[in-house]
Amino acid sequence: MKNQAMQLSFDQIEANQSFVKSEVKFNSSLKLPLFPSPTVSRFTFIDLFAGIGGFRIPLQELGGKCVFTSEFNNYAKATYYNNFGEMPAGDITKINVESIPQHDVLTAGFPCQPFSISGKMRGFEDSRGTLIYSIFKIIEAHSPKVILLENVKHLVHHNQGKTLNFIICQLKQLGYFVSWQILNASDFGVPQNRERIILVCSKKGEFNFSLLPTIKSKPLKDFLDTNNIFEYLNEPFTLIDNYKQQPSGLIFIGYRNKKIRVAGVRPGTEHLSRVHKQPNRIYSAEGYHPALPSQETSGRFWIYLNGCVRKLTITECYRIMGFPDHFIRTTNSSESYKQIGNSVCIPMVKAIGEQILDQLL
Repeated sequence: MKNQAMQLSFDQIEANQSFVKSEVKFNSSLKLPLFPSPTVSRFTFIDLFAGIGGFRIPLQELGGKCVFTSEFNNYAKATYYNNFGEMPAGDITKINVESIPQHDVLTAGFPCQPFSISGKMRGFEDSRGTLIYSIFKIIEAHSPKVILLENVKHLVHHNQGKTLNFIICQLKQLGYFVSWQILNASDFGVPQNRERIILVCSKKGEFNFSLLPTIKSKPLKDFLDTNNIFEYLNEPFTLIDNYKQQPSGLIFIGYRNKKIRVAGVRPGTEHLSRVHKQPNRIYSAEGYHPALPSQETSGRFWIYLNGCVRKLTITECYRIMGFPDHFIRTTNSSESYKQIGNSVCIPMVKAIGEQILDQLL
């Protein structure tokens, strides 16, 4: 039965001419995928805007069974299939909500670019911003016990807070208690200053974020490879004196000696013109790494370790998001950085999931 389901999924690939079939490595002859569903489940969940499975891995570890997955990007779908043996459904706006199975928990890391400070912040004016309405339709049709949503920190401030207030009001009208908080990945054991807004909604009552167990991460240097093909900075750079660790855990230690901007530079701030863009900054591996964005060109910052300046390897990027080293990644470099930059911190999701089980399920 399992192999039959896998074959059907592979047939879906064959039927989709636009799909990147060369990316698919998993096949129906394998007995189990890398991350199999539990044989006995404690709860069921659906994985919307699933990406590469950042929600699914920790929730399965807690005994959850995924009964439906949706993801639009074909490269991400291939990565998901290679690791879970299931092909996600496509465009969520074209899915019949009645065909989605009943479930206890709905998870969604809905598109953050419309609300991100690194994007254009168009919010609901961006077509990706309106995808939240598809989530509302699924909630209305299935009334899951718990809803777990994730987005960028800037959603709190977008449109003077009106965007977040609108989302909360819609969820309340659907009959849910809504609790939210800004959480940082560095409080859950990974060396990344990655702040995200988490919304937990339940018909049972409010979620108590103060009960989340946190653990401060070890420094970035403890997560790095000792042997690999590293990308070193082969140009002049400057290390600053009297550097200190910021409250975020970052240690800004230097910058590349880029040409100084002239226009718009205030007296006494000339040195800052070299570092006004993140790709010029250098951070010490004794501290944490900045949040990984989804663009390869800016997604890996320069780090200083043992007298050398280099970038993170792609394996290190996945590692500081909590993904295991054996996770099967796409062979496309830019897509690989995009996928991890758009994913969620696995240890953080697992800590939230544990408390959802204790408090709400």
